[in-house]
Amino acid sequence: MALVTEDQVELQSIDWFKDLGYQYVCGYDIAPDGDTPERTDYRSVALKDRVLSALKRINPEMPQSAIDTALSQIVNPNIPALMSCNRQVHSWLTKGVKVTYNEGNQEVGKQLKVIDFDNPENNDWLVVNQFTIHGQKHNRRPDVIVFLNGLPVCVIELKNAADENADIWAGYNQLQTYKNDIPDLFNYNTCLVISDGIYARLGSLSANEERFMRWRTIDGVEVDPLGQYRELETLIRGLFDKQTFLNYLRYFCLFEDDKTIIKKIAGYHQFHAVQAAVESVVK
Repeated sequence: MALVTEDQVELQSIDWFKDLGYQYVCGYDIAPDGDTPERTDYRSVALKDRVLSALKRINPEMPQSAIDTALSQIVNPNIPALMSCNRQVHSWLTKGVKVTYNEGNQEVGKQLKVIDFDNPENNDWLVVNQFTIHGQKHNRRPDVIVFLNGLPVCVIELKNAADENADIWAGYNQLQTYKNDIPDLFNYNTCLVISDGIYARLGSLSANEERFMRWRTIDGVEVDPLGQYRELETLIRGLFDKQTFLNYLRYFCLFEDDKTIIKKIAGYHQFHAVQAAVESVVK
């Protein structure tokens, strides 16, 4: 098998996301000084207009005041400590943001949905590369970021399989650097992916190297359907299918708090075993 460069893997992975129905834009184009800016400054990690548009579309019955309140809360969570913030944001993504507003003479409290879990196509699915973020000390540019309704829910770090000094674990180390230098990027994070184009691993925000695992199926039935050296394609097509990813985000991510917050995400076999069991019960 011919080895490919990191740039080729990046572009190929974007094509797989496009096959799944994701929109693609280059980070340079939507940068604050780009041709079609979607951020006001390089410190911003959420695409505010996309978040606003999604909130309006998913919650048509909500007044603008409630939408604005939720928008401000979501794009500026202001919760100290990354794992604490990620846990709270995950609750907003899965359960909604509580808002209050006046309806006539009465104050009403409701949950405003951030994601439409019932209709995948009612959400905004976007994949971006070359997305520069300015941190307090360093500027970083992750390889590929997956956005859901304007929020960065996955970071994919790629390395060159031909470089003996840059295997997928160099990608893991790079993600740890990002967490230190640009922590805001991970406030909304569902999962992390590392790959060299041949091998690929999936892990949670708090996972150590041992907890980064393969995703070995696309349909939940056949294991390694594309063969031994196409782990990244299998992972992207298998996990980032829109309905699959929504179910995964909603039901297969949990937090444990024993002095230290740990985020746990399901493996492919756990995910599909539960899905099959639920379908059997429904039948």
